[in-house]
Amino acid sequence: MTFVLGLTGSIGMGKSATADLFRKLGVPVHDADATVHRLYRGRAAPLIEQAFPGTVADGAVDRAKLGAAVLNDPARMKQLEAIVHPLVREEEENFLARVSALAPIAVLDIPLLFETGGDRRCDATLVVTAPAEVQRERVLARPGMTAEKYSAILAKQMPDADKRARAHFLVDTSRGFASAEAQVRSIVVCLAARPGRRHPV
Repeated sequence: MTFVLGLTGSIGMGKSATADLFRKLGVPVHDADATVHRLYRGRAAPLIEQAFPGTVADGAVDRAKLGAAVLNDPARMKQLEAIVHPLVREEEENFLARVSALAPIAVLDIPLLFETGGDRRCDATLVVTAPAEVQRERVLARPGMTAEKYSAILAKQMPDADKRARAHFLVDTSRGFASAEAQVRSIVVCLAARPGRRHPV
């Protein structure tokens, strides 16, 4: 039975790079963000256009227009989530069904893992972390990022300390690529022999 590891981390912590390290070791990874992007160009587009007219062009969701339609409107955001979340969950379940006979471990890469209760669907959780000053330096180096935008993003995310307190495993990405790779490898070795308990797919 596949052991399901939930992977998460705040902005600038190195979550995507860590997910790639698992892939490099042959561990299948389901990327929730990539799934949303794919759905916005496919099944979700007509449903979103129906709920938020004018947000779809050429069969794909215009993320800027959709953002403007739901920004600072909790009710509309919940309406959008009610459309998208079930589709993402369906894709996730299909992924687990595909890999269950092939892989001892599977990773669910979910940015808001704890915030959305996604950790309840996992056998264990991993938080990617780094010191606050490293995180800030990484994020502010991104094109178009400002201190104000960064603060607004952080305000919407569970604090890193709270995530770390809830995690079964940590990967500290501040010590270089080789260190992060070694940390991921040790987690894979640790979990490879453990059967998953919550996902008899």
